[in-house]
Amino acid sequence: MTVVYEINTLVWLGELSGRHGRRVTLGDVPAEVWDEVARPGVDTVWLMGVWQRSPAGLAIALRDEPLRASFRDALPDLTEADIAGSPYCVRDYVVDATLGGPAGLAEARSQLAARGLRLILDYVPNHVAPDHPWLTARPHCLVRGTRDDLAGAPDAFVEVDGQIYARGRDPYFAPWPDVVQLNAFSDDLRTAAVDTLTSLGDQADGVRCDMAMLMMNDVFAKTWGDRAGPHPAEDFWPYVIERVRAHHPDLLFVAEAYWDLEWALQQQGFDHCYDKRLYDRLLHEDAASTRAHLQSDLTYQRGLVRFLENHDEPRAAAALPDARHRAAAVTVATLPGATLWHEGQFEGRKVRLPVFLSRRPQEPVDDQLRAFYSELLPAAAAVCDGDWRLLDTTGWPDNDSHRNLLAWSWTGADTRHVVIVNCSDSPAQGEVPLPWPDLAGRPCRLTDLLSAQTYDRGGDELLAPGLFVDLPGWHTHVLSLI
Repeated sequence: MTVVYEINTLVWLGELSGRHGRRVTLGDVPAEVWDEVARPGVDTVWLMGVWQRSPAGLAIALRDEPLRASFRDALPDLTEADIAGSPYCVRDYVVDATLGGPAGLAEARSQLAARGLRLILDYVPNHVAPDHPWLTARPHCLVRGTRDDLAGAPDAFVEVDGQIYARGRDPYFAPWPDVVQLNAFSDDLRTAAVDTLTSLGDQADGVRCDMAMLMMNDVFAKTWGDRAGPHPAEDFWPYVIERVRAHHPDLLFVAEAYWDLEWALQQQGFDHCYDKRLYDRLLHEDAASTRAHLQSDLTYQRGLVRFLENHDEPRAAAALPDARHRAAAVTVATLPGATLWHEGQFEGRKVRLPVFLSRRPQEPVDDQLRAFYSELLPAAAAVCDGDWRLLDTTGWPDNDSHRNLLAWSWTGADTRHVVIVNCSDSPAQGEVPLPWPDLAGRPCRLTDLLSAQTYDRGGDELLAPGLFVDLPGWHTHVLSLI
């Protein structure tokens, strides 16, 4: 299992500097802070936003009044000094000096490794800042335009040093004003991408690839048509990943992915892809919808990243009521695949901060939620061992509330666990037949790892008709069986 903890590096270091009364960079984060990051159950840290941000992109953001309004919504006492520019408008893949530079990152990676944690960093394959060196040194990496294009669609094209380039975009939205589009079909870009990712592999244990599906041949051709040039025989990611892994065979590739393209990206070389479908089902749909999703091929599921929030989504504490939040968290924490947690999620932060900002508002800590997560993470680490299996639930002719229950088991070499989640706001009763025939004829004790409550049952009963469950709305069991 891969369990990722995402940190907004710029904001985090700013708050550490305030807490410790001195400027804190990646190179001199206090040891006790790294100990806090290395919480039980986490094995990978994503330091989001470490690369040089673009002054040109910042200038564009400062002129964008709707964007500034979104900044003020998140941070009512906003000042211009709080606007740092987007970490996804990359000026260069060099760690920003204000964060500690390359040496600071190397020290941070060393501190994480000493605590058994891997480090992953961002890679933005689709676009670069308008002042990125490639615009002058490697212009064939980019999608080009003409003066007629610029005159006819000034929101879609930009002039830089006398050259016309397309602004970055995806096929469903207007162009982004602060970035320039890379050309996934360009041999020059593919070479440059291999070089860049190989360099990132020298500095980290993995990469999180922003909007990875935009570089797939079919998607890119749909977005750019003839402007992209001839359609390559090989897709972008298989070409790039194979060559990067020749240098870094164990480099973890994580894709931000949407549009049901997760399986295709896994086939193209990614270890894990965002599971946005599960996120949407947990927030907006019912148990039947989630159960259908969990019936997918297990190999596919192991390659997914389960999450309730990240820097692009609303905060879970704002999007989900308390009990539903806990039920959803138990779900994502105990499924096969990777899990992504977001710094501030455990404390109940509700304000989704635009990534352009270097400061966030003060918010009260939700002590009960923090206590819940402090129990959930080590419990999930104990549960997610061995073979996973989705379990059936059954009920009675006059009570079909079992349909609101989701259940699965984990079978390790020496461990057995059962997770049951009531995915509704009403009580649910049912029976869950357990998958271990050797329980027959012996007494069993089940211990809930989140409540410490114990249940003594006969093994025959657990096999048929099954473990009887009676859960209030949005409640869960995380059971260890001995």
